[in-house]
Amino acid sequence: MGWFIPWWAWVIVAGVLGIAELHTPGAYLIWIALGAAVTAAADAAWGFTFEQQLLCFAVASAVSCAIGFFVYRNLGIGRGRHAEPPLNNRDRAMIGARGMATTAFVNGTGKVRLGDVIWIADGPNLPEGAPIVVTDARNGRLVVSASPE
Repeated sequence: MGWFIPWWAWVIVAGVLGIAELHTPGAYLIWIALGAAVTAAADAAWGFTFEQQLLCFAVASAVSCAIGFFVYRNLGIGRGRHAEPPLNNRDRAMIGARGMATTAFVNGTGKVRLGDVIWIADGPNLPEGAPIVVTDARNGRLVVSASPE
């Protein structure tokens, strides 16, 4: 008689991998835990041999990891640097923000207020108090356009 692993041992493996997912950076242990859970269910239903359990675990883990890849891709996780939040780029975080010109724009340069901060900005000639929207950020300056408000 060869090796034998009861179905409940696969449940424990799935639980340990699920808990390990909470304590490790990354997001793939949960998909392997799903493979262990599928193996536990299949073994409980059909009474697999050790070799069948290992084959089921390998196939179920590979399929669940592939599903996880598509889930994360559709959520936009890991799509490159533009999908990342603009954490240390405060000026890039302002794109799309609305505010008002605090000084008149002369020769395409002026100052705008966004929230409680005043920024130097480039844009079309605008009067003081004109509503603006931030369209870009270059070299520490915001690029604005007139807002339709």
